[in-house]
This record gives sequence, structure tokens and C-alpha cells, in this order.
Amino acid sequence: MSNHVFVLDTHKRRLNPVPPGKARLLLDQGKAAVFRRYPFTIILKEAYPDVPVQDLELKVDPGSRVTGIALKQGNKVIFAAELQHRGQQIKDVLLSRRQLRRGRRNRKTRYRQARFLNRTRPVGWLAPSLQHRVLTTLTWVRKFMRLAPISSIAQELVRFDLQLMQNPDISGVEYQQGELAGYECREYLLKKWSRKCAYCGAENAQLEVEHIQPRSKGGSDRVSNLTLACHPCNQSKGNQDVRDFLVDNPDLLNRILKQAKSPLKDAAAVNSTRWALFNALKETDLPVTSGTGGQTKFNRTRLNLPKAHWIDAACVGQVDSLQLLTAQPLLIAAKGHGTRQMCGTDKYGFPIRHRANQKTWFGFQTGDLVCAVVLSGKHAGRWTGRISVRSRPSFKLSGKQVFDVHPKYLEVIHRADGYSYGF
Repeated sequence: MSNHVFVLDTHKRRLNPVPPGKARLLLDQGKAAVFRRYPFTIILKEAYPDVPVQDLELKVDPGSRVTGIALKQGNKVIFAAELQHRGQQIKDVLLSRRQLRRGRRNRKTRYRQARFLNRTRPVGWLAPSLQHRVLTTLTWVRKFMRLAPISSIAQELVRFDLQLMQNPDISGVEYQQGELAGYECREYLLKKWSRKCAYCGAENAQLEVEHIQPRSKGGSDRVSNLTLACHPCNQSKGNQDVRDFLVDNPDLLNRILKQAKSPLKDAAAVNSTRWALFNALKETDLPVTSGTGGQTKFNRTRLNLPKAHWIDAACVGQVDSLQLLTAQPLLIAAKGHGTRQMCGTDKYGFPIRHRANQKTWFGFQTGDLVCAVVLSGKHAGRWTGRISVRSRPSFKLSGKQVFDVHPKYLEVIHRADGYSYGF
């Protein structure tokens, strides 16, 4: 079962989505044409003024890494999508920029007077990696509003109790005391790890605080990500992930991961963005309702549905019954629109290349989804994939195979819009 197809009339007014079979029939009979490839939309070539339109409900299950989206017509789920965010990628890019700038300031040591006018953040400010989640979700809500007759929006408005997640028995005055009440961080780790190296078990050695998941790979400074290691083990591990470092010792790996609590970064991200997204959805001038995470899980369990982001979205709010008319959600991954850096650098921060003045060459730009019909040679045949453009007429086509192709063999299927799509 596939997603329903969006339908527009000759004046681009939104009609009821139709099943894929009916859309294929309209295209074969010449009564419609393809308007958009992702999400798949057709536009009618003749006017049908008396076609009744049934309102749809858009449901959103916001997540830290993936947001589930479902379109519901009555009790029928006719369209589903999962939107993958790139918050960690944004964080890594900003960290790299900060490191390069700091290195440049250290090399060019002219005096600069201190500035304090740029230290104040406005009310409701979110970090760029969090603001991206809100804006990307809102972008796709508005896209669906332009393609389908949506009359209302429902969002899961969940709040995670981070202290309760780490300690289920917490109560009363314990909420006013953190994990380290009465301890310094190092003393807490010495007590937690029995004053032994977590990797080799060495005692009576100089122990160093060590990140289980390296900071260079997204690890945090939370106590749940810290352990103790002797100097040789710490140097041997370096910035490897603990799973790579202990690949030959699965028992020790399981013990360390079990003893260390998992980080709660994803839950904190949802807590930070839930009201920002809710207020942004209200600006669409559609009625917005909310449901709790417990209500979503209750609905999914009661209806005996599997766990998935788009199914969670369909179960948000008040749900009596659900009929899933799709089992193949559209997978949307945010990729961005390139970089604004005018100068590329090496790992030391020195310039090695400069960005071209234009992004479009021979009518194409990087990220376009194209169809290539190669008539002869090693790669003769019909290929579909995304291209990376160059100033010379030789583009890199990435699909089932990666090879160079001349733009004269290319036909655009879907213009680059900052996202990649799949099923």
C-alpha cells in the first residue's frame, strides 16, 4: 500500500488525494500531468467544478532526529512521511567554524577591544540545531497545506522528566538535588567506578576522566558519558567510539554501557522545541490541538499498531479507530542548500580552495534529481540519481553507480530543494 497522490485542479486548487491506481489512470488517459515528483502531485488538465472536497487532518509527532507526519481523512490514514532532521550536522559545522576562527585569532594576535553589545539573546532564543527542527517541520506543514485541503493540525506536546528518567524512585526534595549533591565530579566518578580503570581494571593507578563517547563524535560532558581510565588505556582509546575500541571484548563493552547511563540529549531537544513548534503551527491560522505522549502510546497499544514515527503521528490526540491505507511512508531527509563559506580550508584552517561565483551550470545545480540516458560506452543505459555539477560539462551522477556524465544526456526529474527522498 502506497501513499495517496495529491491532486490540484487547473487553477491549482486543492482536491481530495486519490489512490495511486486512479492517479495512474488519469495520467494514462491524458487527463492529468505530473505537477511535482516529491511528494507526488498531479494537476488536472480540465476543470471539474462540482467535485466535493473532504477536509483532512494533519498530525505531527515531533522528535529530536525524526518527525513523524500523517494525513488523516476521517479515520483513514492516507499519507505518511518521516522527516529526518540534521541538527547534529549543524552543530558539527558550527563547532568547526568556531575552532577555525579561534585558530585564526591565535595566529593573528592584534589587539581587539572587548565587545559586550552582542551578548544578549532575545526571549525565546533557540540554538541553531534546535531552531532548525522547528523551521523544517513548519516548512513541510506549509507544503502539505498547499497540496491538500487541510483543515486542522494535531501535535504531540510531550514533556520528558529528565531526572525521573534517570532515577524512577525520585520524589520530593530530591528534585532539588542533582546527581552530584555533596560530591565533586571526580569524586563521584571514583565512587561510581570503584576507583578502577573501566577498561583494564587497574587499581592504585593515576586515573583520568574519560569520555565514553568522544566529544569529537557528538559525546556530551554529562556524568552518564564519563568514566575513569588509566593513562595507557586513555591514550590507546583516543577518540575512538567505545564500541570500536572494545570490538574484541563484547562482555566488557556490555558492562560499561550498562553501568553508564545513556545520554538524554534527544529528550532535552524535544523539551526545548515543543512550545516553539506549537506556537509556530498556530501562526498557520488553522486550529491546532495537542495530545500527550502517554495518550499517543495508549492509542497505539489499544489499536495494536507497530512502533513507527508516522504511526505515532497518526495516533496523536483523540483517536477512536484507525485504518491504515498506506504502509510506505515518504522518507524525507534534510540536506541543506550547500555552504555559505567563501573559502574552503584544510584541517589546520588554512585556505585551499574558493567557492565558484555561480551555482548553476548548463541549466543544472548540485542536488538535482535527474534521469540520464547514456547511448554508448561503459555506462550505456538509463540511470536515475542526483548530480554534482562542475564548471566543465562533466557532472558526477550518484545513483546505483557513480560516474561522470555529460549534461546533454540529462533530464531533470526534481529540482534540488534541500531535501533527499526515498521510501
